[in-house]
Amino acid sequence: MARIFFNGQAMVGGPFHHSVAEMLIGPVRTAPGYRFFSIGDVCPGLLPDPGVDTAIEGELYEVGLEHLRDVILPGEPRELELGIIELADGSACFSMLLARGELERGVHKEITEFGGWRSYLATLGRTA
Repeated sequence: MARIFFNGQAMVGGPFHHSVAEMLIGPVRTAPGYRFFSIGDVCPGLLPDPGVDTAIEGELYEVGLEHLRDVILPGEPRELELGIIELADGSACFSMLLARGELERGVHKEITEFGGWRSYLATLGRTA
């Protein structure tokens, strides 16, 4: 089993939540030190940045490694990669991060100020 932080479409109410619904542990926040980006307003991506003091909201899940390999990862966009983050309680878990080189492309809108995907989507008049 692996703990993974979701902060986008797999969260409760999102279009991919059904694939992980029974694995939900509960709502959590990252530790401070993360920036947050919208990838085409379709999904978000975290970016570790020790120079910032912001934390991002999301949900923690416990998934089987086979489920992670066979169901979750194949559905992730190429702009994201699996990484390890720190949660507010100091523990570590997996999360999807902005892939290496994506920040430099300059095409993803920074949405850190919203603190989470749901808050950002609300500014677009969307819930998921």
